[in-house]
Amino acid sequence: MEATNLNQFHHENGETYDRQSELKALDETKAGVKGLVDAGITKVPRIFIHPKTTQNYSSVSTANKHKIPIIDLQGIHGNEMKRRQVVEAVGEASATWGFFQVVNHGIPGNVLEEIMSGVRGFHEQDTEVKKEWYTRDRSRRVVYNCNFDLYTAPAANWRDTVHCNMAPNPPHPQQLPPICSDILIKYSKEVEKLGGVCFELLSEALGLHPNYLKDIECNKGLALLGHYYPPCPKPDLTFGTTKHANNDFLTILLQDRTGGLQVLHQNQWIDVPPSPGAIVVNIGDLLQLVTNDRFKSSEHRVLANHCGPRISVACFFSTFLLPLPRLYGPIKELLSDENPPKYRETTVKEYVAYFHAKGLDGTSALLHFKL
Repeated sequence: MEATNLNQFHHENGETYDRQSELKALDETKAGVKGLVDAGITKVPRIFIHPKTTQNYSSVSTANKHKIPIIDLQGIHGNEMKRRQVVEAVGEASATWGFFQVVNHGIPGNVLEEIMSGVRGFHEQDTEVKKEWYTRDRSRRVVYNCNFDLYTAPAANWRDTVHCNMAPNPPHPQQLPPICSDILIKYSKEVEKLGGVCFELLSEALGLHPNYLKDIECNKGLALLGHYYPPCPKPDLTFGTTKHANNDFLTILLQDRTGGLQVLHQNQWIDVPPSPGAIVVNIGDLLQLVTNDRFKSSEHRVLANHCGPRISVACFFSTFLLPLPRLYGPIKELLSDENPPKYRETTVKEYVAYFHAKGLDGTSALLHFKL
C-alpha cells in the first residue's frame, strides 16, 4: 500500500473527509484490511467506525443461563430412539435459537484443521499473488475482497473474505487458488454430506418426509466463504461483521478458537463459544421463509478483536445468483387456516440480489418478502 493512500486514511480533519474516495483508496490497494494492518496502522480509519447505537444491546456472558444448544449426532443412523431425540433437539433449537452446534458430525479433525490452515494460507500469502483474485464481480467462481457491501454499508467491517462457489457446478482444481484448492474441494464434499444429514433432521422436525427439503433443492448450491479478521487496534470502534442474518437456507460454520461470534437471542447478545471439533449450524432467511417462520434465521455478529487474526469458514447452502426458475414460498403442508402464508413466493436469485443491494444495514431482508 502506498504511503499516500495510508495518509488519506489517517486524515483526522473532518472538513476533508470524503468517504467514497477513502473507500475507493482502500479497494484499489486490493490488500484489504490485512494490508492496513501490515502497513502498521495504529488507528481505526474512519470508514470502519460504527455509530455507537449499534452496540447498545446488552451482552451476556456464556456463564449465563442462555447457552447455544450442542447436539451430538452420534448414533442417529442406527438407533431410532436416539434419532428421535436428535430430531426433537434440532427442531427446538431451530425454532428458538436458529443456531446450534453439532459434535460427532463425521468430518475428520484433520480435515477441519486443513481447511482452517488453507484459508489462513490464502489470506497470508504474498499480496501480489493474492491480488490476482481480488474482484467485485459476483459472477466469478472465486471472489476475494474486503466487504462485499463496501460501498453501500453504513460502515465497513474489519474483515477480508475469499468466496468460492463449490456447487452445483463443482470447480476444476485449476479454477481455485493453488494454495488451498485441494482442501477446498475435500472440505466442501464433507460439508455437503453433513448438510444432507442436517436437511433430513430439519425435514423430520417439521413433520415432513426426511427428503423433503432435499427434494425442493435446498441443498443444491454451496458457497464456501473463508473469512479473515485481522487484529484491530481499537476493537470497540468497529465490528468484524455487523448484525445480519444469512441469505441462504442453511449455514455450516467452522470457527477457530478466538471467539467473537454472538447471536441475538431474546434481545441479548449471547456468545457462541468455540468448542474443539464442534461445528456451528444456523438457519438462513430462505429456510425461515419456507417454514413460514417456524424456524428462525437469527441475527448474529462478530466482534473485532485485538489478538487476531480470527479465521472462520462459513459454508452457505444456496444457489445464490444462478438464474434458476424454482419458486420458494411457505411449504403448503405446514399451512392451515390458523397458520396462513406470511411470505410471497420468490426465487433464490431475486432474494439474494435484494439482500446484496441492501447490504448489511442492520435490517432483515425478509421484511421485503412479507405478505
